[in-house]
Amino acid sequence: MKNISEVAEEFGVTTRTIRYYEEIGLLKPIRNESNRRFYKSADLAKLKLIMRGKQYGFHLDEIREMVLLFDKDRTGKKQLERTIEYGKHRINEIENKILELQEMKEEMEKLLQLFSEKLNNKGD
Repeated sequence: MKNISEVAEEFGVTTRTIRYYEEIGLLKPIRNESNRRFYKSADLAKLKLIMRGKQYGFHLDEIREMVLLFDKDRTGKKQLERTIEYGKHRINEIENKILELQEMKEEMEKLLQLFSEKLNNKGD
């Protein structure tokens, strides 16, 4: 078991972030007689999923639902189904963003070409 500082350091987040995840019900540390938080391996596994979800751009509400589904269905089936659903949605968002960025790049390349031509013509 690890205390909050050790967990925060391990995952590269602040202790405030860890406490926030506890406030919204994602983590459930045990407390000792002096009220210090200690995290079990199950909490660390959840935190790993949370961090991975954030890395891939999922919203915290989506992450929360996916993580907590395992507590409701220990087979993991519902969690996997929801993760696949959210994952497909996120891939669509990413694909749309790639298209937008590609269009922006092409527009900028055209503008730069135009500006370069203007600059070259001013030298005449």
